[in-house]
Parts: sequence; structure tokens; C-alpha cells
Amino acid sequence: MAALFLRRLTLQAIKTENNCIARCLEKHFLQNTAPAQLYVTVSVPRLPSLIHAKAFSVAEDAQNKKNKKKKTETALTSTGRKISERIIQVFDEKGNDLGSMHRADVIKLMDKRDLKLVKRNACTEPPVYQLMTGLQIHEERMRLREQDKARPKTRPTLTKELTFSSNIGQHDLDTKSKQIQQWIEKNYQVQITIKKGKNVEDPENKMEAIFNQILQTMPGIATFSSKPQAIKGGRAVMCVLRHLSTKEENMYREAQKTQKGDILNKENRNERPPDVLHQ
Repeated sequence: MAALFLRRLTLQAIKTENNCIARCLEKHFLQNTAPAQLYVTVSVPRLPSLIHAKAFSVAEDAQNKKNKKKKTETALTSTGRKISERIIQVFDEKGNDLGSMHRADVIKLMDKRDLKLVKRNACTEPPVYQLMTGLQIHEERMRLREQDKARPKTRPTLTKELTFSSNIGQHDLDTKSKQIQQWIEKNYQVQITIKKGKNVEDPENKMEAIFNQILQTMPGIATFSSKPQAIKGGRAVMCVLRHLSTKEENMYREAQKTQKGDILNKENRNERPPDVLHQ
């Protein structure tokens, strides 16, 4: 038993000594190795990744510059004295064509008249520029901004769906009509499906009458995108409601004004006293 314990103690001492020797050799190697050699040894494996990152950065910078240049060209800005083309076609501040001119002559004309140069069309040969005053540039920017605001914004049309029975009560129908109006005012299209009720004595046009009743609760707001049509073998009727377009809203207002004017004229004619003949 004592011999086994002594043997284990000896093996542990040898292992500890070997670890100490290994650490000493490693420390001696690091102290006597040139820093440049270590840098090369460590840096070489990372070199390809650094090159790739640099290349990606250059490509990204080029794309950003291209987008920035495109955005700048589309905006109405003064080019100053930095005219990239040698020969350009020039219009003056009144819109008169001055023909093709050398950029040096254009700069002299700018200084003489105290005007700014704006690029109008870069796709022609030679490109088209115009001399403008600062006030003209400001007014043109405001006009373009108003045009952009007036341009309709295209966006996907979202549709809400609603299904109920022709046996619906008046209170529930009023509630659903209010919900439909809220969707319409948010520019949703609303697909309404009315299923035929279990009461077979209902007239055939009852479901269409419900559609018209819903639409009458939203005058000047909604109209049919697709009129009621029978589906599922006549067991249901479906239609789609949408918001009125700007043109349709204007036409509705004009019609309301005309109708109101006709009513007032009729009332005035009725209130006018009869003519009395004097002998």
C-alpha cells in the first residue's frame, strides 16, 4: 500500500516538472522571437478577410455616391461654376435659346448678368442648361413640390370582408353600416356578402335592398366598385364598396348644390303673390 502511494506521488512530481519546463520554454521562445515575425504569422490568415472587407466597402461607397449624384441631378439646384461638360446648350432667364456655348463663355455670361446656372436635361447632346435668378429657382422648386404633393400616391388596395344573413335585424344592420363606413373612410374596399335567410318567403330583391340601404347611409363617401351579383347558385349575393374618387366627390358636391338651388327656386316661386290686374 505504501509502495503504491509512493509511485503515485512520483508520477505527480514528474508531471508537474514537465509542465514547468514547457512553460519556461514557451516564455523563452516568445522573448527571443522578433515582433515582426509574430505579426506576419498572426496577420497572414486575416489578410483575405481584410481585402474582402475593403473591396466591399469600396463597392458600397461607389453605390452611395451614384445614388447621391442621381438624387442631386434630379433636384433643381444651381451648378455654380463647376460645369462638367465642355459644350452645353443654354437658355436665358426668359426662356430664349442662346444655342450651344463653351462653358467658359457661359461662366462669363453668369458673372455679367449675376445669374445662376441650372441643369435642365442631361440626357441630350449637348446637355441643356438654363440661366435663372435666385427667385426663379425658388419659385420653380415650390411649383415642383406642389406637383409632387398633387400626384396620386399609388399603394396596394386593401380589402375588408363582411358576411351576414338577410335575416339581420335593423339594429345589427346599423352597427355593420357604421363599421363599413369607418373602413371606407380609411380607403379600404369592403366586400359584403349577404346569405339568403332561412325564411323562404323573403322577396328576391331583399338582399339588393339591404345593399342599397347600407350605401344610403354613406352619401358622398362610398359607391359600388362592383354591383351586387348572385353567387353560390343564388344562395348569396356579393358586392364591393369603395371610397369615391376626388372627381366623383366634386361631381357629388356640384349635384347637391344644383339640387339645393332648384329647391330654393321652387320655394320662391310658390311664395310669390299672384299678380293683381288693375282696371
